[in-house]
Amino acid sequence: MDTPEAVRTAIVEAVVELFVAVDERDWVRARAGFTDAVRFDMSSMTGEPETEVPADEIVAGWTDGLSHLDAVHHQVSNFRVRVDGDRATVRCYGIAYHYLAAAKGGQTRTFVGSYVFGLTRADDTWRTDALRFDLKFVDGNVDLESGAST
Repeated sequence: MDTPEAVRTAIVEAVVELFVAVDERDWVRARAGFTDAVRFDMSSMTGEPETEVPADEIVAGWTDGLSHLDAVHHQVSNFRVRVDGDRATVRCYGIAYHYLAAAKGGQTRTFVGSYVFGLTRADDTWRTDALRFDLKFVDGNVDLESGAST
């Protein structure tokens, strides 16, 4: 039987693996971190309400939205994990750096906020079935892509 610390470590690793896969633009690996449908909430950035979204659609959006950048880097910390059987909730701080060398008006954009993940365990694998980002602020070139030379 897994110890509580081993379970907590596996859950945090599942969250970290998702961010690393996105940063490495390994979209197959990123998709593997999700269940088929995800309660997705980016309302703090978009104004759109939380909705259930196919995981393939989330990954396709990230592929389209991040592929033109020269670098993407997520840094997460301050993990708070609550486990209830095969369900877990993870709250953590997050910073996302976007870098585009050809950008006019500054080469970087930084999103600072916190995440709430819902995860479910099946076959000893933790996968994200809910994801919310709560934006605190954006720093740098908010319109990073605008005016970039190609």
